[in-house]
Amino acid sequence: MRILYGRSNGFTLTELVVVIVIATILSAFAIARINTKGFEAEGFSNQLAATMRYAQKIAIAQHRSVAVAITTSTVSLTYPGLAGTPALRKPPGTDAYTINVPANVTLGGTLVGDTVTFSPLGKPTTIVLPPNTNGTLIVSGGDLSPVTITVEAETGYVH
Repeated sequence: MRILYGRSNGFTLTELVVVIVIATILSAFAIARINTKGFEAEGFSNQLAATMRYAQKIAIAQHRSVAVAITTSTVSLTYPGLAGTPALRKPPGTDAYTINVPANVTLGGTLVGDTVTFSPLGKPTTIVLPPNTNGTLIVSGGDLSPVTITVEAETGYVH
């Protein structure tokens, strides 16, 4: 058995420190160039679709109507027809269920400026559109191509 006492094939501490410093400098420049506007728009479109589905599911589960008021800056959920139209609460039950449109995101479509009310059966009852026409919400911002969220007029299916 032969034992070698020569130089090992690993890295020295100096080489490791130099590589870490160079990687840190390169990552600082790369992070500064990332465009987050597309991420905000994608995240908001997912949140908006989930909010519409949540309103429909709450209407079915509680067997009462739920209204989704949609403006260019906010989307909020309420119980229509009750005194003062009380707002639904976010799942922990503390704050009113309202989501704000991020500053770099634009919300458009046929449902903006309207209130969609889901019946206790989950069907949208107050979409002001021609018969058999689905409602749409279009989210755009940054370098993301516009995302269309559709609410089916007959079933209330959100996709």
